[in-house]
Amino acid sequence: MNNLMDIHLQIEKLQKQAADIKAREFDKTVQDIQAKMQAFGITAKDLQTARRGAKGKKEATPKKRIGMGATKNVAKPVAAKFRGPNGETWSGRGLTPRWLATLLDQGRHKDDFAIKS
Repeated sequence: MNNLMDIHLQIEKLQKQAADIKAREFDKTVQDIQAKMQAFGITAKDLQTARRGAKGKKEATPKKRIGMGATKNVAKPVAAKFRGPNGETWSGRGLTPRWLATLLDQGRHKDDFAIKS
């Protein structure tokens, strides 16, 4: 058991060392970031509003709008049309979910799980 106690003491010592190193590096990193922000005239607001773009581009291009402000290729949520015995739902679009496929294999019918509006 003496070895186990020694290992626990080493772990505590190493964790304290890691915390000290992290604190020192944190302060240095913050100072480096502040220096670069000052050199380039970047503000905290600039960081919050910055958009990520591809390499070499300043800004990501916004999606083109069609018609009355709708964006192209935007999926809209669809109401569930089927509900399983455990509360699972399915909109009826895409592949049949496993819970329903299993029930269908057992001889049940899809209409048994239709949500009546």
